[in-house]
Amino acid sequence: CPCALGLATPMSIMVGTGAGARMGVLIKSAEALESFERVDTLVLDKTGTLTEGKPVLEVVEPIGGSARTELLRVAASLEAASEHPLAAAIVAKARAENVRLAKVDSFVSTTGQGVAGVIEGRRVTLGNDRMIEAMGLDSSASASRVSALRSAGHTVVFVVIDGALAAVLGVIDPVKATTPEAIRQLKAAGLRLVMLTGDSKVTAQAIATAIGIDEVRAEVLPDGKAAVVDELQRGGAFVAMAGDGINDAPALAKANVGIAMGTGTDLAIESASITLVKGDLRGILRARALSRAVMRNIRQNLVLAFVYNFLGVPIAAGILYPAFGMLLSPMIAAAAMSLSSVSVIANALRLRATSRDDHASSGKRARAVA
Repeated sequence: CPCALGLATPMSIMVGTGAGARMGVLIKSAEALESFERVDTLVLDKTGTLTEGKPVLEVVEPIGGSARTELLRVAASLEAASEHPLAAAIVAKARAENVRLAKVDSFVSTTGQGVAGVIEGRRVTLGNDRMIEAMGLDSSASASRVSALRSAGHTVVFVVIDGALAAVLGVIDPVKATTPEAIRQLKAAGLRLVMLTGDSKVTAQAIATAIGIDEVRAEVLPDGKAAVVDELQRGGAFVAMAGDGINDAPALAKANVGIAMGTGTDLAIESASITLVKGDLRGILRARALSRAVMRNIRQNLVLAFVYNFLGVPIAAGILYPAFGMLLSPMIAAAAMSLSSVSVIANALRLRATSRDDHASSGKRARAVA
């Protein structure tokens, strides 16, 4: 039976939540545990997965003589109606500087571009390059400053007032402290890493270079993430996707194994088959190690069960009777069947040692870093 063979049953398995654990992995199904062993390509969403997911507005660069405080006021007023993480950063900056927000009329949000609205009779637009191009505006006057911000890892947001470019905002999302170590370990494990982001190519490349990722897919629209996963799969890759946002959910569901950050949205967690409870990417290595250990254990148990049956069934059928007059006693047969179950269960219990070893190695790594 599956239990005797040490097969995982469809249930949630929590790994790494004991005393001293630094990360937790929630595996929702046996299928995910089985599939993870075969993963060779890991797609990583940037915001909230590689980074903290808590952007900070660091730069407000006026263009054309507008006052910085006024530009921050209109930008924050408009973004207050948006749910985007970058919007939260702009609003937080305004509140930190005690800037009073204004009322916004005719608010419009365009996916993958930005937001627009009317503030005190002025048409205000905040967005990225796509929105600037759609409006037919020339941003060449600020090109050098924009390039410098992006090279430093900032996401650039343009502020347009009454059809004229008024400011450039630089928002940065700090990389998680554990990300560089996790990337090194994942690469050492032989995984192909692909960073996925809607940011510009320059910003994406700057962040990827800093953390050690070689392959980057930048300027990907929210509905294009699943298409990237599909493209990799059609190319022969067995793909795991790690993300945390609502727009990551289709890609998480499309991937062979979906991995959600426990610090992310409910929809992402629901769409994924594995959840990193604390959002620590090092948990991926733990889940992969457990998957390999479980599948190796199952194969060993299959061999054990096969050996018992290969030897016992012919004897029970009387193969030795013509030559030696031997028949298998029902008591011996019952004992052999019991011993078969005991042996595979005992072998399966060795997986607990795998978990303990992982805890110990995690502790050693943490002490070494400290």
